Order: sequence, then C-alpha cells, then structure tokens
Amino acid sequence: MRRRYLCGAFAGVLAIATALSATAGGATPSMRHARNHRISNSTSTNWSGYAVTGGPFTQVSASWTQPTATCNGATAYSSFWVGLDGDTSSTVEQTGTDADCSGSTPQYYAWYEMYPKFPTNLNKPVSPGDHMSASVTTDGRGNFTLTISDSTQGWTNVKNAKLRSAKLSSAEVIAEAPSSSGGVLPLANFGTVSFSGATANGSLLTSSTPNIDPITMQSGSTVKAQPSSISSGNFSVTWKHS
Repeated sequence: MRRRYLCGAFAGVLAIATALSATAGGATPSMRHARNHRISNSTSTNWSGYAVTGGPFTQVSASWTQPTATCNGATAYSSFWVGLDGDTSSTVEQTGTDADCSGSTPQYYAWYEMYPKFPTNLNKPVSPGDHMSASVTTDGRGNFTLTISDSTQGWTNVKNAKLRSAKLSSAEVIAEAPSSSGGVLPLANFGTVSFSGATANGSLLTSSTPNIDPITMQSGSTVKAQPSSISSGNFSVTWKHS
C-alpha cells in the first residue's frame, strides 16, 4: 500500500491527528480507504459487507442511512462506501461517507477515492440519519464516474476520473475501518448501518449472486463488524468491537 511513512510511536499519533484535522475538499494524507486486507474468503481485517468477484464489473450502487458515531473519548474511524476493485486487485475506485470520532466529538463527511491515490473529502454537509446513495460506473476503458448524493441535505457530487490500470475484478458495498501508515485504524462505534438496493452490473445482489462473499471484519479472534444476510440488495453491518 502506497502511503506516507513516519517513524516511531509519535508517527501513529501524528497520522491520526493529521487525518482528523484535514479540511473538507482536500486530500487526507494519512488516512486511506484501502483495498481488502483479506484473512480468508469470508474475513478481513478492514472490510465488512458484501463483495462479488470474477468480473468484469462496470457498475456498483447502493443506498444507506448515515450512521451515528458513538464517541467515548478515543480517536476512531468508520467508512461506508460502494466501489469497484480492491477485493482481488490492488486498486479501488470508490465513494462514500465517514462517521469518525475525534476524542468525544463525532465528525461526518463524504469523500471519493481512486486508490492508491489519496482520498478527497467533499465540502458537503453530512449528518446522522441522512439518506445517502452512491454509484461507481466505468466504460471499461479506464474512465470512471463516481456519484454520491445526500437526498436529506439536497446535494449530489459527480466526479469523473481515469484509471487505466483498473482490473474491474470485483464490486463491493462495504463498511470499513480505514488505514494509515501504521495499519488499520481503530473502528468507530457506528452501531448498525443499513444498506439497500445494492447492485452490481445492474442486478440486485442476493445470496444466490454468483461469487458473492459476505465479509466479516475480524482481527485475530476478535470480530469487529459483521454483515447480516442479504436479500434483494438489502443488508446491514453491525459494529462489534473497535
């Protein structure tokens, strides 16, 4: 993973502080929405939700209700997004929202990222309970359109981007613990996030979708977030542990 590296314990503290203090509309240099750090076919250290593999995938979309971050004084992060690639490839084309904790203060914002490039945070309002919708589409020749909307706040952001090296090998709808140069960051307590209308290549995701994988976020023996079953593109992910 291509990140800016620092040294020692101070580096980890500085990376977290820098990520939380980044201004909307600019890149966050030390926090990434990374590709899947897979343990097995159904567990990951940083993702929870559903992915489909096998490709090629040219479209993914879903809606969700922006969760509330319950902050207890610790710095922690949680991200919710749709994307192409990243489950069996080294790039991810994605857009979504965060519910983070800066100590006891929750922070909410939207973003897009063409990983391994750094993310760009949007200068748009996001609040708990907002109805979010997002999609990523491509013409299959390296041209991408990343769209995210907040119908509660009344805004839509459309980003056109290029990435010729994209493999289009997977599509996913994910709750994530973001990463920094030191590895996976603590997962903020987001309660439960409910996704609806999840599609890949225009078809609703179901338990019988070919090559669909329910992913549990797990570190060692500790389950951090877990998806429900999926039906007609609808499922939820529940926080378990930071």
